[in-house]
Amino acid sequence: MYVAIEAEQLAKIYATGTEALRDVTFHVGEGEIFGYLGRNGGGKTTTVRILTGLTGATRGRARVAGVDVVARPEDVRARIGVTLQEAALDELLTGREFLTLVASLWGLPRREAKARAGELLELFDLTAAAGRRIGTYSGGMQRRLDLAAALVRRPEVLFLDEPTTGLDPQSRRALWDEIRRLRAEGTTVFLTTQYLEEAEALADRLAVVHEGRIVALGSPETLRSQLGGTVLRLRTNPADAARAASRLAGRAHLVNGAGTVEIDLEQPADALEAAAALAALGLRPDDVEIHRPSLEDVFVALTGPGAGSRSGTRSGEAA
Repeated sequence: MYVAIEAEQLAKIYATGTEALRDVTFHVGEGEIFGYLGRNGGGKTTTVRILTGLTGATRGRARVAGVDVVARPEDVRARIGVTLQEAALDELLTGREFLTLVASLWGLPRREAKARAGELLELFDLTAAAGRRIGTYSGGMQRRLDLAAALVRRPEVLFLDEPTTGLDPQSRRALWDEIRRLRAEGTTVFLTTQYLEEAEALADRLAVVHEGRIVALGSPETLRSQLGGTVLRLRTNPADAARAASRLAGRAHLVNGAGTVEIDLEQPADALEAAAALAALGLRPDDVEIHRPSLEDVFVALTGPGAGSRSGTRSGEAA
């Protein structure tokens, strides 16, 4: 598989002494949506800025679209598209004028620039608003226009730094559809986000970065499995809960001392067998649910209180 992004032992230490990145290593395959998760200040934007040639790394190496970012930053920028957290739009221009200008700045002749602007306006459902000033656009429309501008040159790799921040749910999902379409056409997408639902919906693989270090790397399913498998959770009176935990020793345990018992399941379908075993005990629970660890559970475990003391990369696969 062609590797679209390579980061090897990247580190960034600012003049103030702040260590923004510590030995960050990962690879992203061609046509992959790679999610990059972390809390504010965790190192997400610093990574994007290094990979796009906007800032230098203190040490380490990076290649994007097969090109060394340090040695040939201009060649890298010619192969990528970038949308940062703040859209760089001229609100006095119309949508069509803005995209035509961007295309012209990248060297397209005037006629081709206008044609490309028209293609992108149609692609992102902005044709009806093409003659309006950008300042009149909604937040979702401005985000779509910013993404359209990043695609003027049909980039091999697209960097999206928290592209849906501040968008309403409908606009966010519309942008998700565009990202999926780009991946289907072969574009590699590097996506930073704080929205776990977004990462779950879009990413083929995820890296969780905390305090400048990658603390987990793998598919969403791989990361969820780190916190354990599926459990059947039931609530009943303390005596029945204790009786169930005792009779199903090795598979069941009490939660918070009394009233709730959890039964470990190999797979969700095993819930039927567990329910039958409970019924045979004459147990009549007040509430029953099947629980699987969520991506939010993973994120909180890796970046919550005490997470800074952990080190290394957790993963079911190599970084």
